[in-house]
Amino acid sequence: MNYIWAVLVSLCFVTTASAERVKDLASVEGVQGNALIGYGLVVGLNGTGDGYNSSPFTTKSIIAMLERFGINIRADIATMKPKNIAAVIVTAELPPFSRPGQQLDVTVSSMGDSKSLRGGTLLITPLLGGDGQAYVVAQGALSVGGFALAGKTKTVTKNHPTVGKIPNGGRIERAAPQGFRANQKQIILRLNHPDFTTVRRLQQAINRRFGKDIAQASDAGTVEVQNIENNAVMMVADLEQIDLMTDHAAIVVVDERTGTIVMGQEVKIDMVAVAHGNIHVSVGEDASVSQPKAFSEGKTTTTNKSTVKVKEDQTKLVVLPRQVSLTSLVSALNSVGASPSDMISVLQAIKAAGALHAELKVI
Repeated sequence: MNYIWAVLVSLCFVTTASAERVKDLASVEGVQGNALIGYGLVVGLNGTGDGYNSSPFTTKSIIAMLERFGINIRADIATMKPKNIAAVIVTAELPPFSRPGQQLDVTVSSMGDSKSLRGGTLLITPLLGGDGQAYVVAQGALSVGGFALAGKTKTVTKNHPTVGKIPNGGRIERAAPQGFRANQKQIILRLNHPDFTTVRRLQQAINRRFGKDIAQASDAGTVEVQNIENNAVMMVADLEQIDLMTDHAAIVVVDERTGTIVMGQEVKIDMVAVAHGNIHVSVGEDASVSQPKAFSEGKTTTTNKSTVKVKEDQTKLVVLPRQVSLTSLVSALNSVGASPSDMISVLQAIKAAGALHAELKVI
């Protein structure tokens, strides 16, 4: 575990020391996807659909669908048992610059108490955007990566059989909303992780690339660039290829559930002494039988004997110098035999002492 933690830290060190493209660090305002959602029915299930009592909306949806085909079954609603049909929620992401006729993948998720969507087919389902307009129509056979098998006394389930995908199952019927135009006057870049130092470097790199003061940082995460080429498409293509050295605050990320610790090279600590030791407590119960002598009036009794053992590991005291490097910190914590959970406690204690110059983020 210590080796894995050291590797994570080393990877962090290597990543922050290299330049990255603007394309990987920032997004262009107006170029974004749009979430879509729809409600539909999956048919053709092998008895793993929704139940009548627990999912009444499925039955009502079936009635409404059949009535559109001129079939009235409201008088027989009490006898309906739609075990081969399931109500589902269909979701998709409409990419920017999408045009009618293009296809995209859709995700289908069970809404009721269906046991599995394996082998089902989604009926035609319109997918709506946030404005209530239908942008995509989805239909097709589901691809489910899991299964659920049930017997009288045992059930076997693999992965999530109530969620499936339809590759290219959605056809775009309406063009995506346009927030980006080739003739717009300026291009706005937004950093994925706002930082004052990084945004200044981005402004300087753009001005150096074009030889003019066309970029201006408006806040820690936004740079406004003049469209001097009169074609924002070509301008963005040039901006995306600019290399940039990033900068960010010193952060130590701790996941107490898995014992994972990740920190960057910016993490520094003041002079501090670290002691590490574990106390092992073992409590045991032994039962002994007391047997009276023959022809005596005594009774056989059982007595309990408790034993408590306490063992404390040898404690090591390590002194870390001021502004210790990342490598020294890892070596020092490993030298005292600290496990990931112990390292978490040590880092929290150093932070509480005011010697850790980084944000300690526990997730």
